[in-house]
Amino acid sequence: MTNLRRQMMQDLELGGYSPVTRKAYVDCIRMLAKFHGRSPADLSQAEIRAWVQHLTDKKQSPQRLRQHFAALRFLYGKTLGKPTLVSFLSWPQDPHRLPVVLSGEEVSGLLGALATPRFAVFFTTVYAAGLRIGEACRLETRDIDAARGVIHVRGAKGGKERLVMLSPQLLGLLRTYWKQVRPPAPWLFASRTGTHLAADVARKALKRAASEAGLNNKKVTPHVLRHSFATHLLERGTDLRVIQVLLGHSSIKSTTRYAHVAAGMIKKTSSPLEHLPKTE
Repeated sequence: MTNLRRQMMQDLELGGYSPVTRKAYVDCIRMLAKFHGRSPADLSQAEIRAWVQHLTDKKQSPQRLRQHFAALRFLYGKTLGKPTLVSFLSWPQDPHRLPVVLSGEEVSGLLGALATPRFAVFFTTVYAAGLRIGEACRLETRDIDAARGVIHVRGAKGGKERLVMLSPQLLGLLRTYWKQVRPPAPWLFASRTGTHLAADVARKALKRAASEAGLNNKKVTPHVLRHSFATHLLERGTDLRVIQVLLGHSSIKSTTRYAHVAAGMIKKTSSPLEHLPKTE
């Protein structure tokens, strides 16, 4: 590991960034160094611009570009103290697409199609608590607080922690799962080697289950279960601000998009036409 990479890792850790984010940022900078064949500390703004243009030409997703840009801003702004070198960066925006949401019946079918009890309980937890896949993978047994009826989510996006709901039905499933599987401490969902469950392994299991459940017409990802969690709560009348807290959104703007896909609420809302006074 180079001195620059080591210093960046230390700065990220001191900044409270999660292990996943630290690794992602360092990987982005490693790619930059490989692209130019020398240390990022020696690059000019023109060379950084060339790297950004290369990423753009490769048609990276807005999410992936934001990760690269965040890594560049951290390296040059925090670790190297040269923020002007990346002052030209502008945040790429996602196209305004509505999130994919499954109906309750589709969620039930999907969970029922998962091949093993481990994955069935894992993705039931993702849906029941509205978790990101990385958050679910890193859950520890101690995070299940049965007495208070909550799950403690540690190392969430942005290094934040939060509490989410623990439904009685999910608690029962988790207790049965734990007694049967006895995952190695401290993980609630562990790999065969004793580490926490890998996100890529879980994604592949969900993809197979989606095919088995006949959901080939929708792009089913773990995040779709999170979208469905939020939308189903909204359709049942849960306050948008409560959903914001449960999802761990720092801004209510991130949560309001679920109002656009809550078809149940739209159906139950009557048009003002229905309430106009009748005329003779």
